[in-house]
Amino acid sequence: MASSVVVSLLILSTAGLLPLLAYSKGGFSMELIHRDSPKSPFYDPTSTAHSRLKAAAQRSRARAIYFQQAMQKSTLSESPASAPAADDNFYSDITPNTFEYLMSIYLGSPAEKILAIADTGSDLIWIQCKPCDECYHQTAPLFDPQASSTYKVVSCEAESCSALPQGSCGSESQCEYNYAYGDGSFVDGFLSTETISFDAIGGRRVQFPKSFFGCTHRSNGTFDQNEGGLVGLGGGQLSLIRQLGSAIDNKFSYCLPSADQTSATSRLNFGSNAVVPGGSNGAVTTPLIPGYPDTFYFLNLEQISVAGQAGAVNVKPAASTNAKKAKGFGGNIIIDSGTTLTLLDDETVQSVTSKVVSSVKLPRVTDPNGVFSLCFDVSGEGGNNAKFPDITFHFSGGAAVVLHKSNAFVESANNVLCLALISSDGIGINIFGNIAQQNFHIEYDLGAMQLTLAPADCAHL
Repeated sequence: MASSVVVSLLILSTAGLLPLLAYSKGGFSMELIHRDSPKSPFYDPTSTAHSRLKAAAQRSRARAIYFQQAMQKSTLSESPASAPAADDNFYSDITPNTFEYLMSIYLGSPAEKILAIADTGSDLIWIQCKPCDECYHQTAPLFDPQASSTYKVVSCEAESCSALPQGSCGSESQCEYNYAYGDGSFVDGFLSTETISFDAIGGRRVQFPKSFFGCTHRSNGTFDQNEGGLVGLGGGQLSLIRQLGSAIDNKFSYCLPSADQTSATSRLNFGSNAVVPGGSNGAVTTPLIPGYPDTFYFLNLEQISVAGQAGAVNVKPAASTNAKKAKGFGGNIIIDSGTTLTLLDDETVQSVTSKVVSSVKLPRVTDPNGVFSLCFDVSGEGGNNAKFPDITFHFSGGAAVVLHKSNAFVESANNVLCLALISSDGIGINIFGNIAQQNFHIEYDLGAMQLTLAPADCAHL
């Protein structure tokens, strides 16, 4: 099915939402919960800031590998000769247990509350459903579609079924999906429609009838028992953002507090609430670049500069495959809220490292966790008074995003401060991670295909 047909179908499916959002003046906001927050079922009171950072670094690498697999699979699937057979698994862009944020949703009529992963690196919304005879164990009750008056399975002959990366027909002509992961994990179920609701900040319940989601009846692998499902916030046609479409003016945003404020409330905003106010101090805008798969939000990073150091580091352009697919406008970095660290090619990391070393007058030490390549000893009076340079990421369109110390450096161990960049060599993908994004209000305008970033105190926005 042509992509334009899918777009038209999904716009039609959200037509009934417009009166609801007109009542709320086109916008609403909801809470994002960090996985390490006391509000999260993953909260570990025995963990430390250093152990949490080490775990996040491991998840960042794993997530980058999954992203690369999704990009490779997307490239292969475009060629008719290499397209997967109907019974082949699709290596999904969704990733088990590599997320950073959660959100509460309500599903069905009557509504059942579900705590799900919120993921800008995924499209499909999926929930574990009854019956689920071969599923990973989850502590929360499974969603029972038979108990909902608004649940409906999508036929495999429906146009929406073709929006799945890999769809097939079930025994009763249901639209079936099977997403597999590189580590052997999988989810298998039926594409369906249901009423999805959110508790907006301020106390309102916002409902979206006839939303597409995956009702998973088989799953296994490296999922956690605290995971009840996933809400895809990516750019693909089955994501929550694309389904809501014109009802939210194709806009969403978030504002993530700094890493030492995991208990602070992060906000996920839609429609008019997502707009960065005009005249915001330091706001910059850069194009969102078409890329493959369309799940990911690609940007074009041109240079990186280090304050006080002459000359900027040029960043390699997009790989030829992605640039060719995007008709010469391929992005070379993905912005992703679910990846903690920023990953860049090794040449760029080494060049930036050299400039930071020339700027920081402190002894270098080895990262005891083996994650970061550049760390400093900040013990004693010299470390307390040392100045660390701002690092500026220069994106296309003249968008200079200035990263201060809290965005560019992290404490890996007691008295050890490290440059928060890691090499993507061996993975082959660049990601602008969420430490770099913290305390920025970041607006995604999918209608204009542009991204706006404005400095903000996200704990008190």
